[in-house]
Amino acid sequence: MRRRLLLLTAATTALVLTALLVPLTLLTRSHAADRATAEATARAQWVAHAIGPALASKKERATAEQTVESVNGPGLPRASLVLGDGTALGPGPAAVTDAVRLARTGRAFTYEPSSGGRQVLVPVHGAADGTAVVQVTLTDRQLYAGTLASWLVLAGIGVGLVLLGLLLADRLGARLVGATRSLARTADRLAAGDLSARAVPDGPPELRLVAAELNRLAARIDDLLTAERVTARENAADLAHRLRTPVAALRLDAESLRDPEEARRIAADVDALERSVDDVIRKARRPLSASPAADLAAVARERAAFWLPLAEDQGRRSETVTPGHAGPAPVPVPVPVPYDELGACLDALIGNVLDHTPQGTSYRVTVDTAPGPGGHARLTVADDGPGFPAPDPATATARGASGGGSTGLGLDIARRTAEDAGGTFAVEHGPTRVTLTFPRREPGP
Repeated sequence: MRRRLLLLTAATTALVLTALLVPLTLLTRSHAADRATAEATARAQWVAHAIGPALASKKERATAEQTVESVNGPGLPRASLVLGDGTALGPGPAAVTDAVRLARTGRAFTYEPSSGGRQVLVPVHGAADGTAVVQVTLTDRQLYAGTLASWLVLAGIGVGLVLLGLLLADRLGARLVGATRSLARTADRLAAGDLSARAVPDGPPELRLVAAELNRLAARIDDLLTAERVTARENAADLAHRLRTPVAALRLDAESLRDPEEARRIAADVDALERSVDDVIRKARRPLSASPAADLAAVARERAAFWLPLAEDQGRRSETVTPGHAGPAPVPVPVPVPYDELGACLDALIGNVLDHTPQGTSYRVTVDTAPGPGGHARLTVADDGPGFPAPDPATATARGASGGGSTGLGLDIARRTAEDAGGTFAVEHGPTRVTLTFPRREPGP
């Protein structure tokens, strides 16, 4: 937009200046020729007046020659005197042309010969041998002297006006583009879930109107989501109240079973159901607008430090690697996942390692990023244990189905955390390596 405005201004200014300066250049050329002709006419009339008395007597011819020589100098128009007998006085030959014959009739005039330039002829009456003619010849260079300088001045004025127009257009374009980009940034923040974003009305009236309507739209969306949040909390509270009682009844029924193995199995299923209910309620209570960006690297360091004492008690060696961890300041890795969900995901993965691998098995928590502005963030929890027994909990069809005494909920929580954020989930065996990827996003202001 800014470039197009500059091009349009340059083209328009150039057309206007062309329509203005072309006649001015022709006018300066004509003015220079008229000025040179007027000066040559005045010179010819002065010579005719000065030598008139001298030509009345043939004895004063030398005086006429001196007068003619005195008006000829370097760079001056050539002045000559054609006597009545055809003799020419002055520099260069002066033939008796038709123009000279016409001037002898008593007429003073100016004409342009075919060879170029301009001539001024003035008759001198009273000569002893007939009418003499003073002839002043102007070359094209003398006729249009000063025209080039005038044209350069006009060209400089034209270039200056074009540059001034481009400067004004650039400032106007910068204001328009700045206001448009500000609206675009506000729209991007709203699209990313930051409903506190508001546009600053700036620029022309049309853009200010768009900014005001965008702010109205953001306020309306905020009101609707606030109402949705209240409704969701009420529904979640009602759901929790309805489900707590049957879940508690199932737990009592499981504890009353006579077979201890069967009681433990059903109790584990009831625990899984209770965790699922808690997870559903927690998600329902979170409003749709709540999608803050948490620092994956900071959460990984915090949860790894939380589990470190238990790992040391079990004789495990743990390692946490995040971007910039060896430098003076860690590098943040923002991902579009709430802080509590990232923490629950890491707790589940590290808890799986501590619960389902032999004591003394080391593990590593790694956070890295793919290069480029659109790269993803990757979380890896790997251990040196024997790996998952069959069936693979990463591919189990039923939630809560796993082997080795695990419910499989840890991996399921990690899977849903990654996939809900638009990322991926993968598990490798022998040793176990769980990898989650998340799209990167800068935290909103």
